[in-house]
Amino acid sequence: MSHTLVAFHAHPDDEALLTAGTLAKAAAAGHRVVLVVATDGALGLTSGDFQDDLGTRRLRELQRSAAAMGVARVIHLGYADSGMVGDVPPDPPGGRRFVRAAGAAELLAGILREEHADVLMSYDAAGGYGHRDHVKVHVVGAQAARLAGTPRVVEATVPRELLTRVVRLVSRLHRLPSDFDLEVYERAFTPRSAITHRIDVRGQIAAKRAAMRAHASQAAADDGADRTLSGFLQIPRPIYDVVFGREWFRDPAHTGPVGDDIFAGLG
Repeated sequence: MSHTLVAFHAHPDDEALLTAGTLAKAAAAGHRVVLVVATDGALGLTSGDFQDDLGTRRLRELQRSAAAMGVARVIHLGYADSGMVGDVPPDPPGGRRFVRAAGAAELLAGILREEHADVLMSYDAAGGYGHRDHVKVHVVGAQAARLAGTPRVVEATVPRELLTRVVRLVSRLHRLPSDFDLEVYERAFTPRSAITHRIDVRGQIAAKRAAMRAHASQAAADDGADRTLSGFLQIPRPIYDVVFGREWFRDPAHTGPVGDDIFAGLG
């Protein structure tokens, strides 16, 4: 039986890092996959070559990523990127920063109803590493699922114990940004004990790598500066397959052993 999965992300490229394998696996199995992003990521870091109309560029990159994964529909909710650090910038003319959005849950719930979604994919309560737009995705996603009566919510995450080991490995293979703070990752995402689903996506590695490569602006920087996405893409393929061959989720309603299928048990 096929189902509909709506994946809700904060910015273009977020879908590639944590969920591309699961989205590609679902699409390949005949499920309908809908990708929703809250913002265009216009405040993301990049090189001068990509700064001109960055939001539009990143939405085009998102379309290429979606095509690599087999996504059926891509939706941009139309909110503005809230930025990662410092004060939230003023709202742009005629727009609203996502972190200030008041009606986002109702908007997403409308999509869930329209798509007859069986599963909503969002983020854990920490928003992964604490980005305010990611935390907002968690809050909005949970509210929207309740409003729409969506049967299942799975929160994309990573076991924090594994993440810190991977980051240390990457730092040996590729120089990370000078302001990179490993301690942030030691407090981020989800303890292994809280993980409810572990998805084997080794068969979708090519699609996941293509989705990551689609976001060229997020692998670019000026003056030889390093970007995390660029570092991930430079990992030799055999090691890359091991590092990115699993994806993890937390279903707040799940009981029992760790599952390997986010659709298991749905009617």
